[in-house]
This record gives sequence, structure tokens and C-alpha cells, in this order.
Amino acid sequence: MSQPKLCRIAITVAVSFAMIVLLGAVVSAQSKVEGLIKSRNGETMTLQTSDAPALIVVLTDSTEVGQVQGVLKARRKQMSMAALVPGLAVKVEGAYNTENQLVAKSVSFKGNDLEQAKAIQAGMHESEKKIQQNEEELAKAHAELEAHQAQLTEQQQKIAANKASVDAAVARFGQLDDYYIFDEVTVYFANGKVKLDPKFNSQLLALAQKATTINGYMVQVKGYASSSGSVALNQKLSEDRANEVTNFLLQQGHIPLTRMLAPGAMGESRQVGSDKSAESEAENRRVVVRVLQNKGIAGIQ
Repeated sequence: MSQPKLCRIAITVAVSFAMIVLLGAVVSAQSKVEGLIKSRNGETMTLQTSDAPALIVVLTDSTEVGQVQGVLKARRKQMSMAALVPGLAVKVEGAYNTENQLVAKSVSFKGNDLEQAKAIQAGMHESEKKIQQNEEELAKAHAELEAHQAQLTEQQQKIAANKASVDAAVARFGQLDDYYIFDEVTVYFANGKVKLDPKFNSQLLALAQKATTINGYMVQVKGYASSSGSVALNQKLSEDRANEVTNFLLQQGHIPLTRMLAPGAMGESRQVGSDKSAESEAENRRVVVRVLQNKGIAGIQ
């Protein structure tokens, strides 16, 4: 046999052997894995197996998806790739690519596993919906709280400003040695009540109107209570009644705050009458409003 012919035979044998080795490598690359679908993103899904916590599985147009059925799981029902949802236990057959991703030839699962995965998906969706609703409610409550805090801060600033004005008025009035009473109105309240009876509105408005005609006038408001009940409660009632009348004069009578003396809460002091008859009790549940003018301002020594 000639030398060239021997070379051709050797080359043919080498090529055949290489093809056999390559075919064996391809066959050995075929793998079967079982695991749980953790996530799905289009043509890829992440599988959690006993060997790998996050194995990437690539799905192709030729990937067969089926549901095994029967007692022996011998029958296979063709399914859509849409059935491959997170939480589903699957068996994947395929080969690994150069990026160590498993390119799926087939994916199979049990019917009861699919139902369970769908139930899990539904529960997760409902939980996410509730979480979103809770977050929206928390955001709304936070916004309302911030708005309320802003209103509270504004109210505190107004109260501080009003207190400063009242303190200035009290300080100014404290420098007056004597004064005249130009007008006076007594307002009566029901037992245990602090709401102003509308029948006194016209009298208070008339007093406020008259006050504006007096040079350097001041308005004094003192609240009283009957002796029925506890001393502490009656003190509080007298304070609330004085504040109620003061607010009416400020808001409806348009008396400037700088013209108002700080409301006085007199409690059970200066009781009218010595008995505890219904008439005496009614007369003690009162607020006395006076329009004052200092004698020095009036030009009288």
C-alpha cells in the first residue's frame, strides 16, 4: 500500500474518532434538573434546585411544555409556556450553553403542582394589593398629620400673638389708678352650661357699639358660677363662660383685642343672695361685662 493512501486512511480514522468524541460530549451535556421556579422574565426563568439556588433556564420556540397526568404520570398534556409561573415545581431537560445556562428542550410539571402555584400567585397578588393599599393609607394619614401639624403651629402662633396683645392691654390697664364704668351688661347661663344664649346678643352688640364712642375705652369680662357642685368645676365653668362672652365681643362685636382685659374667672366668689334657692342660683350663673374709661384719660383727677 502506498504512503499517500495510508495517510488518507489515517486522516479519515482521526476525523471519525473526533466526531465520535464530539457526539459523546454533546450527549453527555444533556441534563435533567428538578426545582422550583423562583421568577420568570420572558424567555428565561430562574430555577431553585438542590444544587443551585438560582439556575437560569432558557426557553426557546422549540421547548416543549407539558403536564404529566395519570396515576403513574405516564401521560403528558401539551401546555402553553404561560403555565410556567413562579412557585411551580418543574422538571427540565436540556443542555447547558457556554454561559452555563440550561437551554430547555422540555419542561414538565404535575397538575396539582400547577394549581398550588396558581393559588400561591393569587395570594401573593392579594397581599401585594393590600400592602399597596396600606402604603397609600399611610401616605394619606402622614399628609393629613402634616397638615394638622401645620394648622396646630399656626393656631399656636395666633394664640401667642393674642396672649401678647392681652398682656399688653393688662399691663396698660394696670397703670390706671381709677376708672369710670360707662356701661354694663349681665349675661346669665343655664345650670352647668357655658353656651351664650342668643337673647343676650343684641345687648352685647349695643355695648360694643357704645364702647367705640368712648375715648381710650377698655372692656372687662368677669365670669361667675353658683355654689352648687364642686369648687373646681365651678371655677372652670366661670372661666369658660367668660371666654364665651369674650369671643362673641371679639368676633361679632368687633372689639379689638387690645381693648379687652384678660377674662376673669371668679368661680363661686361674690355670690348673689345668701340662700341656695333656684332664683339665687340662677343669678350667680352670670358673666358681667363692663365698658371702662380711666379718669386720667377722661381728664378728671
